[in-house]
This record gives sequence, C-alpha cells and structure tokens, in this order.
Amino acid sequence: MSRIDLLRVPLLGPFLGWRHTRTLLQALCLGLAVLIILDGLFGPQLAPRNLAGTLPWVHWRGFVVLALLIAGNLFCMACPFMLPRRLAKRFGPARWSWPAPLRSKWVAVAALILFFWAYEAFALWSSPWLTAWVALSYFALAFVIDGFFKGASFCRHLCPIGQFHFVNSMVSPTEVAVRDPDVCASCETLDCIRGRYDPETAAAHRSKQLARPPDAASGRALGLEGLVQGGCELALFQPRKGGNADCTFCLECIHACPHDNVGIVLRSPVQELIADEKRSGTGRIPRRLDWAALILLLTFAAWVNALGMTEPVFRLQAWIASWAGTGSRQFVLALYFVFGLIGLPFLVTLLTASASRALSSLHEPLTRTIPAYAPALVPVGFAMWTAHYLFHFLVGGLTIVPVVQEYLRDLGIAATGPPRWGAGALVPESWLLPIEIVILQGGLLLTLVAGHRIASRREPDRRSAGRAFLPWAVLATLLTGAGIWLLTQPMEMRGTFEAL
Repeated sequence: MSRIDLLRVPLLGPFLGWRHTRTLLQALCLGLAVLIILDGLFGPQLAPRNLAGTLPWVHWRGFVVLALLIAGNLFCMACPFMLPRRLAKRFGPARWSWPAPLRSKWVAVAALILFFWAYEAFALWSSPWLTAWVALSYFALAFVIDGFFKGASFCRHLCPIGQFHFVNSMVSPTEVAVRDPDVCASCETLDCIRGRYDPETAAAHRSKQLARPPDAASGRALGLEGLVQGGCELALFQPRKGGNADCTFCLECIHACPHDNVGIVLRSPVQELIADEKRSGTGRIPRRLDWAALILLLTFAAWVNALGMTEPVFRLQAWIASWAGTGSRQFVLALYFVFGLIGLPFLVTLLTASASRALSSLHEPLTRTIPAYAPALVPVGFAMWTAHYLFHFLVGGLTIVPVVQEYLRDLGIAATGPPRWGAGALVPESWLLPIEIVILQGGLLLTLVAGHRIASRREPDRRSAGRAFLPWAVLATLLTGAGIWLLTQPMEMRGTFEAL
C-alpha cells in the first residue's frame, strides 16, 4: 500500500519540492539570527526586553518541539548556520575526512553535556550578550569544521542542536524515503548520494562512480567540476537509509534523483524505533552503544533540565555548595550535571537492563540489552521535552510582541506604539497542566508500544517478551509520573516578566 507523500499534496508539495525552498528558509532564519546577535550585543541587557533573551529560549524551542511532533526535522532543514557553511565548502579546502576515532556519537554526547552545564552555569537565558556570543561561536565552528572536512562533519558528529533533532525526529510522523524500491534497484547512477553531473562529466566519471561503494560517498565524492546537483553529504544512501537518524531534511536526494523516486512520506511514529536492520550511514542503531548513550542522555536530560528550574533543586544545589564548601555556582552545577546526566542514567539503566536480562530468555551481555531497548525510551523523553518547552512557550509566547515593538522604537520606527509589556500567555493558565499530562501520557503510550514490539522481535514467545520488557515499562512509567510531579512544581520563568 502506497504511503501519503507530502510532495504530492497540492500547494505544500510544490513548495517543498522547489529546489530553492531550503535556501529561502535558511535565509529567513539567518536574518533572524543576525537580529538576535545584534540585539544581544547592543540592545538592552534585560532578557525579557531583548530578542536574544526571548526568541532562542522561549519561542524557538517551542516551535522546534512542535515541528518535530507534527512534521519532522524542519529546523535542520532551515538551519541558519548552513549558509555560511556553504561558503566554507566553496572557498575552503574541505579535503580531509573526519578522523576515524571520532566517527561516533561520543563527541556529540560530551558536547551536549557541556552545553547543558553551560546553559545553567552561565545563565544563558538571562544574558543576551552571552547568547549572542554563543550564536556567533556556533557560526564560526560550523564554518571552520566544514571548511576543512568533507561532508557534513559538523552536523553529524558535533552539533548539539542537531543531535537533539536526530534523536527526537525518530518519532516524527514523516521521513524522507524512497517511493518504490524496485526503481532504486535498477538505478545505475546513484545520484541521490553521489550528486548529478552534466552529461560529459558524468561519462568521464562513469568508471570511477561504479568503483565506489555508495555508502562511502560524501555527496560530492567525484568533485565539484560539472556538478549540477549535490547528493547527500551525510552519506545516507536512500534505498538503505531507513528513518530520520542523522537526516537533516536537506532534500538534496529529492532534487538529485533522476527518477523522481524520493518523497517525504508519512509513517508510524514507532516504525524507526523498532527497526533493527542495517541502515546506510548509521549501521544498526539497536547495537550501537554510542547511540544508546545519546538517547539515554537526552531522555534523562529532559528531567534534569526541567528540575533545574524548580525550588527543590535550588535547595539541593545550596546543600551541595555547603557540603563542598564552595560558593562557585559553576562547580556546584558541574556536580549536579555529572550526577544527573552521567551517574543517575548509568545506574538506573544498569539496574533496568539487569532486571530485563534476568527475566529474558536470552543470555546476552548488557552491552547488547541496553542498545536494543534504548530507542523505546525516545518517546517518553521527547514528551517531557515537549511538555516543558511548550509550558514556557504557552506562558510567554506573546512576549515577543513588546520586544519587537521596543526593537523597532530603538530603530526610530514608532508606528506600532508603545511596547505592551503585559503581553504573555497564549492560553489560560488552567489549560497548561492538562496539556502537559496529555503529552506525557502520549509519550508513555508510544514507549510501551515500541518497547513491547522490540521485545517481541527479540524473544521467542509473547510471555518471554512481556517479562523482558517489564523493567523498561516500569522505568518509563516512573519517569512519566516524575514528569507529572515535576510540572506541578513552581517553575522559574525565563525570558518573561511573569513568575508562576
């Protein structure tokens, strides 16, 4: 049965299929990024009155989780850091391959831990100036890394924001996928990954193309000469891609395919979580410890990040400071995040996996059990991120109105009138908790479905599958209960003048 393809939907399809759509979206986001940086560096340093204090930490995160929930990895598609990166690719050497020892998610895991710590340690949400410098550093890093290394090394191996999207888009309802596998089976040019060249250059490269395995291509492996349309720079060969992991929704494969055989199709939100086949570019995710570590980090970080804004954790941090005999906020938060993002996930996962193995009919090392079940936790973790980020977005969504009004007044444009600083909530306060509970319960349901299907695939019968998955089901249920409790606590409001 054919799946619904967004590229064949009237109006939406032609827009997404237009070869300049991504450039247009990136240019718009780049313009916003420039405004944020300028206001962060030179505007008022009170966060609720500055674009750098509201757009990145209130609005952007709310839009991101909604996009992932409804459509997929749209942020990477419209990423503003990619336009300067294109210049780096055009004028930089970009000759080196990313070092083999670093071709995993371990560097990204370390980068995420550092980012979560820095966000709290330097109170980035309250410092427009620091936020602007973080954005500038991001641009510089993307420019330098991809100016020297082939492919999309920054996106795949380093970018903390990208890793968040790669993991959570695993439950998105869409994916870039092949329409008819039989068409790909007869394709000889493999343009979706190698890129499309003009006829003369393509003929000259013919033997070289056939000599290279498709998964080893960088999208421009044959050089820029004669290149008409680039292929996938992340080396995700469409017929063997299978899901959203490491996919930036660049849509290059759609434009490069000479058979019009790649689309943006709807799918089950658990489809990618339960798959165990070898995928192009990512291998077998349920057997990779680095991917398991990334998934578990982002799952537990959803609770650690939200807890950091509540009174119980403020008291805990004060106790840690007293116990350690230090007044350094950075040191106290380092201890908090080392325990919350490394120690606690390790201990809880170890206990859960040990119990699962004990109840299972399989006699395998924990290094196989943990990666196998880790993908099932993506929905419950994403639900917590969504509930948390939407809380701030729904409470402070309208704060952008007075901030823009003041920004325009600073430019001498007073047509919008005086800033209306009372603007804030998008919905009544009484709606917030029910919305959050529905989201958390939805995430739990998807985790239970995905986890049971993973167990059913691995175990010889239904009874064994139920026993093996039981500890993971208990963990997901406890996390959901903890999330509901957490969201009922008074939470520090960031980027707004209000406090709940």
